[in-house]
Amino acid sequence: MTHTVHPYAHRLGIIRDWKSQWFGVNRKQYRTNLRVDTTIREYLKKRLRGFYVTDVIIKRDEKALSLTIKTSRPGMVIGRSGEGAKVLLQGVQKQLKKLKLGEEMPEVKIDIEEVRSPESHAAVVAYMVAEGLEKRMPHRRILKQTVEKVMANRDVKGVRISVSGRLGGAEMSRREEIKRGRIPLQTFRADIDYTKEKAYLPYGVIGIKVWIYRGDIFDDKNK
Repeated sequence: MTHTVHPYAHRLGIIRDWKSQWFGVNRKQYRTNLRVDTTIREYLKKRLRGFYVTDVIIKRDEKALSLTIKTSRPGMVIGRSGEGAKVLLQGVQKQLKKLKLGEEMPEVKIDIEEVRSPESHAAVVAYMVAEGLEKRMPHRRILKQTVEKVMANRDVKGVRISVSGRLGGAEMSRREEIKRGRIPLQTFRADIDYTKEKAYLPYGVIGIKVWIYRGDIFDDKNK
């Protein structure tokens, strides 16, 4: 029997790096640090829904905590004269205060990076599908149009989108997917971006999965 492995975890240490990077951190604080990271990620996922965020990278040392938010709409996140970023920072600090860390409370910094060619990132594509479903558009049309948009991008060599749930408000849930090009999941050097998203509809939640293949990554020597 085969094992279904998360495409990101499958390539860790080969072509991917960890999304949480801790430097010089006391091992005894592992449990607290993990709780902090999870709380921040959950808060940002809710707070930044619809801002086309592709990734959140957390870097921490003994005293400070640095958040890098990668988005294709940085202007929306930053806001006018940086007001959005300030509100976001205050929100993160408020979430950390709820954890009652005391003296272990880290200093938080937020950096916002722009992502180019958003259609080649699975998180953006998944949200585009969720947005269409929440507007009550036919799911087959959404899948077809989204796949065409993604494949029009030069960087993309393959895409696969899967939706499951009460599609079209049907009594029984089912799963449908669409695929174009190649998705070599077992090739370590294959640059595959994967994400999961949810579309919230009156009759239930519809799950969305997106795989995007952006070619192979080689070392400079092997090129």
